Amino acid sequence: MLAEDVAWQIRGQPFDAMTPILRRKSRIVVALLLVILVYLLVGLVPENSDVLWGFTYVFDRYDWSQQKQFYPVSEYTPLPTGRLQSLPPVQYAFKQDKSPEGVAREAVLASRRGEVKEAFMKSWRSYKNVGFKYDEVMPVSGEGHDVAGFGGWGATLIDSLSTLWIMDLKDDFYEAAAAAVTIDYSRTRDTSINYFETTIRHLGGLLSAYDLSRETALLEKAVELGDMLYMAYDTPNRMPVFWLNFEEAKTGKQVADNRSPSAAAASSSLEFTRLTQLTGNNKYYDAINRVTQILDEWQNRTNLPGMWPTYLDLERIELDSDNSFTLGASADSLYEYFPKTFAILGGLEPVYEKLYRGAMETIIENILFRPKLPDQADILFSGNVWVADEPRLTAQSQHLCCFVGGMFGLGGKLFQIPEHVTIGEKITKGCVWAYDAMPAGIMPEVFNLLKCTTLEPCEWNQGEWEIVGNTKLKEGIKNVPDPRYLLRPEAIESVFLMYRMTGDSEYQETAWKMFQTIRKATETDLAFSAIKSVRMVDTVKADSMESFWLAETLRYFYLIFSSPDLISLDEFVFNTEAHPLRRPTP
Repeated sequence: MLAEDVAWQIRGQPFDAMTPILRRKSRIVVALLLVILVYLLVGLVPENSDVLWGFTYVFDRYDWSQQKQFYPVSEYTPLPTGRLQSLPPVQYAFKQDKSPEGVAREAVLASRRGEVKEAFMKSWRSYKNVGFKYDEVMPVSGEGHDVAGFGGWGATLIDSLSTLWIMDLKDDFYEAAAAAVTIDYSRTRDTSINYFETTIRHLGGLLSAYDLSRETALLEKAVELGDMLYMAYDTPNRMPVFWLNFEEAKTGKQVADNRSPSAAAASSSLEFTRLTQLTGNNKYYDAINRVTQILDEWQNRTNLPGMWPTYLDLERIELDSDNSFTLGASADSLYEYFPKTFAILGGLEPVYEKLYRGAMETIIENILFRPKLPDQADILFSGNVWVADEPRLTAQSQHLCCFVGGMFGLGGKLFQIPEHVTIGEKITKGCVWAYDAMPAGIMPEVFNLLKCTTLEPCEWNQGEWEIVGNTKLKEGIKNVPDPRYLLRPEAIESVFLMYRMTGDSEYQETAWKMFQTIRKATETDLAFSAIKSVRMVDTVKADSMESFWLAETLRYFYLIFSSPDLISLDEFVFNTEAHPLRRPTP
């Protein structure tokens, strides 16, 4: 259904003080009258009054909420009901230290926050200079860049909204929000878009910005986008597609993929659940709940019972057709979302605890490994498993896998499994070790290590390493097949979460060292850039700055030096793009 453009001009009031946004053709007349009234009122306001932020809301030309469902649902599964549980606290019980030492410590943390904020503002200004319409800015050349499959809808703009709010950059936040609500998600040069990336960056970004600011225009835009993304589930078996092809969605030709990255298929539970909570429309929760039920049915029937393969055959719903298992690329947030969705549902859906416990048991037994090191450091990494006659572990670690430390910590806290918090700390410290192991002071994308046969300490063999390893690398590392650093957040993510969960200030010192090395290795005249190799002190810039640099990496650095009350882990849960979504509380 093609709707006419509707513009709603507002000035002189914060968004949440206005009447909720009027929808569609039947309300255009009322909207226009409101425009006239507001402009008359604005003319009466003194020039020195606190009048900020006019904006024009643009409705999507194509109204996906009116699109026919070719495979309709007869009855939606509603959000679980009942009395919200008082879940175990996740965050450490911090106490304010008013002693001279405590005051001095706060001054140090304030200085560090300021430097992180400066890095963000440098990056943000460079992005603004190329215009909000681009997905990214190229930090060496200064040109705007759109990412194939991202729609050209300003990924960095949306990804940065909640960071702007958290850093108290309110003027920039409202300017960015004003631009965000002019996005027409039905207009793009792409014939199809990446459903997963659009969900975590755009939908998650809009919902988070609304949860923080309560600006209703942002929720309205999230609903429009949510209706488009919901079409990914209009397939014969209601399993989602990876690439949402607009023409196929409009003509009923979509079929679920027979090789879908497991993370992409199963990582919308937070965003779609929150959208249902905010709108009361159960269709979004129903969509992701169907995927969760398939995961539950297959958890103990895959080739590595307890886990799900890296790629899923969702067309036939046969989850035993792939023999590869990992917590890294293509699978990561599948597992990350179990404890997080449990939390955002207030503990009312026990299946997420069941899935978490079963998966972690298999992961501890098969996926985690201890590196073989001269000093027998008490650290762990996450590897890859291929199942032939029996599971075979490859001791290959990815920067992407560094989120696992925080995941174990969160699950350990929510489900009261203290040993999981301990495992989370060991994984987090493993990633910190990998940062220290490289000349640039940053962990590479992918590297291989020697491994112990168990998770217990094992004897170091110098001769073995000299035969199979690269002696130009730190002892214990065999090789580095991908030495890049892409400004990734996963290591600082776990460092931040473990600090908030344990209260150990040593994590703050670790974070500061990480920030300094990252800044030194990646800073350009304009912003900060991915680098081609962490094996060199004098790094070569790749002229790329993905939106997660502003959405995740710098946000986690800022938060670890901030008051623990700022985005408390007992009040919010982060989606996989680090957008904080508000948790319901009793």
